[in-house]
Amino acid sequence: MSLFTHVLACLFGIGSWVAINGMWVELPLIVPSIPEGWYLPSYLTIIIQMANIGPLFITLMHRFRPGMLDERPVIYTIVTVGVVATFLLAFLWNRTLTFGGGKHSAALLSLSFLLSVVDCTSSVTFLPFMMRLQPWYLTTYFIGEGLSGLVPALVALIQGVGVVHCKNASVNANFSMGNSSWDFDGELQAHYQPANFSAQGFFLFLSAMMMVCMGAFLLLNFHPAVAREHKRKGYIDDSQRVEKIDMSQAPNNETPEQRPMLDFPEGLVRKQHSSFGKGTYSTMELVFIFIVLAWVNALTNAVLPSVQAYSCLPYGNQAYHLAATLSSVANPVACFIAMFVPIRSLVLMGVLTVTGTGFGAYIMAMAAISPCPLLINHDLGAALIVITWVIFVLTLSYVKVIIGVILRDEGHSALVWCGAVVQLGSMLGALSMFPLVSVYRLFQSGDPCNTKCPK
Repeated sequence: MSLFTHVLACLFGIGSWVAINGMWVELPLIVPSIPEGWYLPSYLTIIIQMANIGPLFITLMHRFRPGMLDERPVIYTIVTVGVVATFLLAFLWNRTLTFGGGKHSAALLSLSFLLSVVDCTSSVTFLPFMMRLQPWYLTTYFIGEGLSGLVPALVALIQGVGVVHCKNASVNANFSMGNSSWDFDGELQAHYQPANFSAQGFFLFLSAMMMVCMGAFLLLNFHPAVAREHKRKGYIDDSQRVEKIDMSQAPNNETPEQRPMLDFPEGLVRKQHSSFGKGTYSTMELVFIFIVLAWVNALTNAVLPSVQAYSCLPYGNQAYHLAATLSSVANPVACFIAMFVPIRSLVLMGVLTVTGTGFGAYIMAMAAISPCPLLINHDLGAALIVITWVIFVLTLSYVKVIIGVILRDEGHSALVWCGAVVQLGSMLGALSMFPLVSVYRLFQSGDPCNTKCPK
């Protein structure tokens, strides 16, 4: 296994969602300067779901014109669009246009749509491309995909986004109202710490990350050292590993030659349980795998992130930042564990899914009773919500990687459907939470400095 190829696969994976993840972590800095204000997260949710037109087109092409669409030109196109869009965003994000009776951030919203198309389409193109490399590089790709959330979060922490200081409001009242501070005695106001560098610098960093992704993709295609890691053309997927062959049935346990599927001795080919992929799994097992995949991505990509602030901020700004950062770390850690412990048991997958869902239910319950969740007046409450977020992301991220490894063994089309179901689950999760959070406003965040809860 080439360390160089592993690094390239990781850098390639980082480019999959780094742009949109970067948009989310930068919201506290850009929201005060645009006319949409804190309605922007709601707009972004709808924009990202509209961008699923990209994965839909790719999936339909693979379904009705199998073999016609080469994902490499598509990847060149979308990564180039990502580089240009993030670069333009650095200079145009706060520009507004007047139409429809008010000012709107037309450039910000339009470029966000392009970036959403880029990232959503990566789910159904980046994964199938990894079929061209040896199987063990897929897990490294998933590590990079996890880092696509961690890297911009760490840069935002260095930038100082969203750091709140509570200051006595009576000081301001004395200054502006002539010593008439009795109405504000003891009340605190939230003051956001100025950023260490501007939003422009952050978006230029995102553009640089997309350029790194493009460079890694070029090297994965053309570098001679990587070419040796490519699977030989003309053979069935994963024929080198011969994982789906019953070796106990082979005479003298000899490894068959690598040859096209039609040339395999009849007795060596494992019985197909379904017409999907290589037929390793039955129809009911495949239904279970895809339902779990959709459910896990709905929770991790849409449902729980939409209430993270409500579940964590009542315990303090530090608890919120710790939960956001450590849960981002948990994603690549889970992928790293899966690299060395790739257990493909469907029973274990179900157990981990139920476990992660249980921790997610606790997070959702704390968000529902915000701004006064359990143990709000104790350090144990803050520690518990941070640990819960880490375990939630860790368990379900491991499930996602194992499903990716399972479907990778089933062939190219299986990974296309894997990406499509990932986007479908994320879309259903986002559309289910949008009315609850933004329309009916069932969740309350409270004031970070003045919320009073009974002891």
